Amino acid sequence: MYMSHIIILEIGIAVFLVASVGLLANRLRFSVIPFFIIIGMLLGNREYPDVIANTLASINNPSITSGFNTLWSFFTFTESKPFIEFMGRLGVLFLLFYLGLEFSVGRLIKSGKSIVTGGTLYVILNFVSGLLIGWLMDLPFKELMVLCGLMTSSSTAIVAKVLTDLKRTANPETEVIMGMIMFDDLFIAMHISFLSGLILAGGTSFWAVTATSLMALGFILAFLIFGRKLVPSIDRILQDKSSELFILIIFSLLFVIAGFSETIHVAEAIGALMAGLVFADSKYLKKIESMVLPFKDFFGAMFFFSFGLSIDIYSLGGAVGWAVLAALITVVCNVASGYFAAHFSKMKPRTSFDIGFTLSARGEFSIIMANIGKAGGLLPIIQSFVVVYVLILSIVSPLLTKESRNIWTGLFGKEDKASKPKKTLAELEATAREEV
Repeated sequence: MYMSHIIILEIGIAVFLVASVGLLANRLRFSVIPFFIIIGMLLGNREYPDVIANTLASINNPSITSGFNTLWSFFTFTESKPFIEFMGRLGVLFLLFYLGLEFSVGRLIKSGKSIVTGGTLYVILNFVSGLLIGWLMDLPFKELMVLCGLMTSSSTAIVAKVLTDLKRTANPETEVIMGMIMFDDLFIAMHISFLSGLILAGGTSFWAVTATSLMALGFILAFLIFGRKLVPSIDRILQDKSSELFILIIFSLLFVIAGFSETIHVAEAIGALMAGLVFADSKYLKKIESMVLPFKDFFGAMFFFSFGLSIDIYSLGGAVGWAVLAALITVVCNVASGYFAAHFSKMKPRTSFDIGFTLSARGEFSIIMANIGKAGGLLPIIQSFVVVYVLILSIVSPLLTKESRNIWTGLFGKEDKASKPKKTLAELEATAREEV
C-alpha cells in the first residue's frame, strides 16, 4: 500500500513539474518541447549535481544527508519511472494517431507539383546530410540509418505551433510548408517501417531486412485499402453512442491495431498512424479529434518528459560538437529546399527563409526513431546526439522563423517593389479631358 502511495505522489510531482515548465515556456513564447525534455534530464539522474554533492559533503551531517536523500528520491522518480515510460509510450500512439486524423493523401495530391518537388528535395538534402554526419562519425550501418531518419524528420507539432503563434497560418507560404510536412511525414512512415525491419526484427542479412520491410509496406498498403472500406461499418457502430462508449470503441481499435502491428515487426507508432488515416474518412472525424486532442496533449507532454528521464545528462559531452554541426547543416539544407519550393510555387525569394527556418524544427519523430535505436541496442551516442540536436533546433528554429523577414532584409536588403510606369504630361492631359 505504501509503495502505491509513493507512485501516485511521484506521478503527481512529475505532472506538476511538466505543467510548470509548460507555463514558463508559454510566458517566454518558446516551444514547450525542449522544456519538457530538459526538466526530465535534470531530475532523472540519481546522482546529485556537483554543487549539491559538494554542499552536503561540506556540511557532513548524516541526518541532513539522509533527509535530503529521501526528498531527492521523489524527484528521481525511482518507483514511478516504468509507469511514466509507459505513459510516454501512449503519448507516441496518440501523437501519431492524431497526425493520421489530420493527414490527407488527397490534399497532398492536390497540393501540386511544387510541393512534391520541394518535398522531394527536402527529403533528399536532409537524408544526404545524415549520411554525411554519420560518415564523419564513423557509425555502423544501423546507427547511420537511424541518424539519417532523425535528421530528415521535421516536427509537425512545433511547426504548427510556430505558424499559429506568429499568425502566419493564412500566408501563402504556409500551404507549401504544410504540404512539405505531409510529404516528409509520408517518407518518415516508410523509413520507420524500414528501421523496424532492420533493427526491431533483428534482420541480419539484406534479404531478411528487405522481406521484413516489404511486409511492413504490404501491411500499410493493405490497411489503407481494406481498412477504409470498414469505415462505414465502424460509423454505424459509433452512431448514437454515449461519449463513454464512443471513446472506448475508438481507443480499443487504436490499441489493437498498434499492438498487432508491433507483433508483425511494424513499429506500433506506424500502426497508430494507420488507424488515424482510416478514421480520417469517418463522418465522426471532428468528434474523434475533439475527444483525442486532450489525451494527445497530456500523454504527448509525458512522452517528451519520459524521454528526458531516460537520458544521462553527464553523457552528452561527446555528442555536442556533432549535434551542433548537424543542426547547422540542417538549417542550410532546409533553406535550400525552401528556395526551390518557393521558386516552383512562383513566390518571392524571401519566402525561402520562411519555409526553410520553419521546417528546421526537430522533435517527436526524431525522438521516436532514436527510441527504436535504443530498443534495438544500438550505440548510446545516438540517444545523446538526438537530445542535443532536438534541443538546439526546437529552440533555434522558432527564433529564426520569427526573425526570418529581418534576416532576409539584413542579408539581401528590401525587395524592390515593381514601380508603376510614369505617365507623360500628354497622357495625363488626355486622361483629364476624358474625365471631364
